[in-house]
Amino acid sequence: MAALDRWYDVRAYSPARGRFAVVFADVTEDRRAEAEKRQMEQQMLQVQKLESLGVLAGGIAHDFNNLLMSILGNADLAMDGLPAQSPTRDSLTDIVRASRRAADLCRQMLAYSGKGRFAVEPLSLNDLIEEMAHLLVVSISKNVALQCRFASDLPMVEGDATQLRQIVMNLITNASEAVGPGAGSVTLSTGVEPCTAESFADTVTHERLPEGPYAYIEVSDTGCGMPPETLARIFDPFFTTKFTGRGLGLAAVLGIVRGHRGAIRVRTEPGKGTTFRVLFPVRAGAQPAPAAIAAPPPPEPAPAGSGTILIVDDEPGVRHVAGRMLASAGFEVLAAASGAEAIEILRADPARITCVLLDLTMPKMDGDETLGHLRAIRGDLPVVLSSGYNEQELLQRFAGRNLAGVIQKPYVRSQLVMVLRRVAERLREAPHGDDAGSRPAV
Repeated sequence: MAALDRWYDVRAYSPARGRFAVVFADVTEDRRAEAEKRQMEQQMLQVQKLESLGVLAGGIAHDFNNLLMSILGNADLAMDGLPAQSPTRDSLTDIVRASRRAADLCRQMLAYSGKGRFAVEPLSLNDLIEEMAHLLVVSISKNVALQCRFASDLPMVEGDATQLRQIVMNLITNASEAVGPGAGSVTLSTGVEPCTAESFADTVTHERLPEGPYAYIEVSDTGCGMPPETLARIFDPFFTTKFTGRGLGLAAVLGIVRGHRGAIRVRTEPGKGTTFRVLFPVRAGAQPAPAAIAAPPPPEPAPAGSGTILIVDDEPGVRHVAGRMLASAGFEVLAAASGAEAIEILRADPARITCVLLDLTMPKMDGDETLGHLRAIRGDLPVVLSSGYNEQELLQRFAGRNLAGVIQKPYVRSQLVMVLRRVAERLREAPHGDDAGSRPAV
């Protein structure tokens, strides 16, 4: 409804013979309120749809990760038991490679769900794009001209460089394909937008984000544009207008942006192209840069372990393969299918347990609640948390809970043993209290 439009309810009646009366009632505000109500209902439906799809994606990623844990773990154990020249190793190597690619897909699904967290560091969007320049040029069609317009003095953002590169690559590739076989152009630009509550009203998710300056990446094309019915579905998982299209595509982009507490705005018109603007909150100047996370050293042959490890996981395949990994490394293994069972095992003999390998997502009693009960029985109990989420996310979520370590599913034997060796090193370096001597060594 245009700002100057007025709506009237016009009624004519005859109060007496030979006389007519016409009544004009201004109903503009009623009409405007109805239009705003319809718009709000549409926005709420969109948000609910995204939330529902996010819950679905997160649930699938969790179950899929457990299956991959069994596949990858068993393939890794099988390779350890084969001679170097065995022809079977090639097949197992292919299984491991495919499992790792599937694990990457799980991380994309977690990103879409908005629950995945990233290796966050201070980033310059300009530098990130410039580092990708060659890759971007070869990723677009030869008939498409790529133009870059970078804002000077662009403030830093906090984000995962790998995930932000995925956003740029996805948007550039889609823009190039939207241009089609004819000549056209794609413009990649950066800048800063001061955002208010009104600014977020026309973003994809309509989320209530903090007001303030947001740095943006914008990708515009001179392609075919999109009709409203296509625009309404472009962020749905596996939706595509391409004959050979597949995958999460823009759905993963949306999840990554939400995980970075950002927003996306889309402008499009059939025959006149499309513009995607991705907004990221500017990094607070007073906030110190997070310490760089050192890459783990290459796995080394681990000495035989000692002590008893309690595995707590509701998935039988995970318990089985993790138990075989630990047993092959020299540990004694106990297994619990639930938090309640783990509590009973620990309560029966608290001093026996060297360390607990605890799954985060379990029915009835999750890892968070189970951790509290285990620590109530034995406060110094080392606990390693196992989940499809990455290390940084888990450490942030469980800050102050004194975790002994975290490990991301799916993992292989060398990764698990390395985490336990780190636990052992921390125990040896910890101050020796009255009960320190009674703690078993890993």
